[in-house]
Amino acid sequence: MRPQRKHGLQFLGTLLCLVAMTALAACGGGPAQTGQPTKAPANQQVLRSPDTVSDIPTLDPGQSTDLYSIGAVDLVFTGLVAENDQLQVVPQLAHDYNVSSDGLTWTFHLRPNLQFSDGTSLTSQDVVYSIDRALSPTIYNLNGISLTYLGLIKGATERTEGKIPTMIGPGLGLEAPNPSTVIIHVTQPTAYFLEALTYPASYVVEKKVIDQWGLKWTDHLDQGGGDGPFKIQEYNHSTGITFVPNPNYYGPKPLLQKYQVNFIKDTETNYLEYQANQADITGIPTQDNTQAATLKGQYHKVPLLAINYFGLNYLVKPLDNIKIREALDLAINKDLIVQHVFKGQAIPTNHIIPKGMPGYNATLTGPDGVAATAGDTTKAKQLFTEGLQEEGITLAQFPRLTFTYSSTHQTVSDEVTTVIQLWQSVLGITTIVPNPVDTSTLFKDISNTTNNTSLDIWAVDWYADYPDPQDWITLQYDKGEADNNINYGQNHSTDATQQQALQQQMEQADAMQDQTARMKLYNQIEQQLVNDVAWLPMQQVISTYLMKPYVIGVVDNSQGLTPPDDWGNIYIAKH
Repeated sequence: MRPQRKHGLQFLGTLLCLVAMTALAACGGGPAQTGQPTKAPANQQVLRSPDTVSDIPTLDPGQSTDLYSIGAVDLVFTGLVAENDQLQVVPQLAHDYNVSSDGLTWTFHLRPNLQFSDGTSLTSQDVVYSIDRALSPTIYNLNGISLTYLGLIKGATERTEGKIPTMIGPGLGLEAPNPSTVIIHVTQPTAYFLEALTYPASYVVEKKVIDQWGLKWTDHLDQGGGDGPFKIQEYNHSTGITFVPNPNYYGPKPLLQKYQVNFIKDTETNYLEYQANQADITGIPTQDNTQAATLKGQYHKVPLLAINYFGLNYLVKPLDNIKIREALDLAINKDLIVQHVFKGQAIPTNHIIPKGMPGYNATLTGPDGVAATAGDTTKAKQLFTEGLQEEGITLAQFPRLTFTYSSTHQTVSDEVTTVIQLWQSVLGITTIVPNPVDTSTLFKDISNTTNNTSLDIWAVDWYADYPDPQDWITLQYDKGEADNNINYGQNHSTDATQQQALQQQMEQADAMQDQTARMKLYNQIEQQLVNDVAWLPMQQVISTYLMKPYVIGVVDNSQGLTPPDDWGNIYIAKH
């Protein structure tokens, strides 16, 4: 997963709140069993959701690697399986599936009479075409992400490298023996293959539309190509997107007759529009949280499966020294930052795997055995002195390092400024300088940090793809992973060999079938990663948002997930 996929910047676009996969933590309570609110007339079934983005980077499931794109993609497309409200994997386009006794062959049986939004039949050939396309060199070289989620499929790597022309056929990774059956062969049994298959890279797209329009096919989705609960009525790259129900959707039809997403500048603008009744949902600027919390029935606060963290590049001297990394962590009072910068809208943490995830380790400590999230300035100073001695430098020789972050939100800027001040007051470092950049530049630079020194230190977030520790451990730190941007195990430090041994343990844990033993091993791996300050975790994200009380039927969950079929329960009540 590229940083664009699930990295956020504290406040995310409101489109994602109702749409899917991580943003504002799902939105609002569902209708009661009795006394259910009365639905407004059809012409009032319009949800207005301004989104803080200038445009959606892509609507192609095979290329979508950012929160904003995936939010829209999840409205228009679906795959074989999906996560439900309880974050369990359930059949979607498939009506059932099974796996062979050796765990290497997955067979999916499709629902009958599936159609694309233009009425064209959707068969198993479309499913295998879509997965094969996502791993084709043409698409893979545009996003570099599909191998992360589909790389277990036999022949996936060879397909991305252009060594084989297709993965479809007998004896290959993908088979469609008849119109209603899909067979996927994987290279090793794992406990998370189905979870990875919920990622948009495997969503089904319409070959006819792509053949006609090429890479620009998503500009013509008003003509067909989707298979999700909504289709696009109008898309203006400057102003926004209008979604309407897909009449050929196989699941419960959306009750909303229009979902209007307008592109706006920032959360503050969204908040003002909400107050003026020009929007139905909004994120909350930090400075307005106290006021927003008084709006009973509208204010929502939900912990997410998301971690704010700092990345420290192992290829940059002296950040390859473990003691210096530990000192930088322990010099920070994370409690203080949550209180004064985030105004309580986050949870200070030393964890990589957030609370609420399978594999969460309640007994995990911070670096050097420090359990508190307030740091330890005495240990920080001691470790820093020892680290400088190991590096053969003095404090006066500590190099200039840049701390890169998004300039979009004041809270991020305040956090970085505060941390730099703490490093100066506790450790005496005066050569770490802030480097605010626009969001797209930050994401691009993080992607380019793997195996090079394009960034020194950076601030970003990670949101869960699916509820499995592999998404937080192997995906972030294993050898060759696109998201190993800190270059763990692929550096020249004295600890590189130990890190490489830990990477082998990650792969071992991925393949284990005994879930109790598997989680125990992930716990041990995470503790070592925290000791190494692989990430410098800062907070677990809390979603705070406002939603009009007449928006009914969305189920809260810690992944911010609205499954496709749930749109059959979401509506605007009379108000």
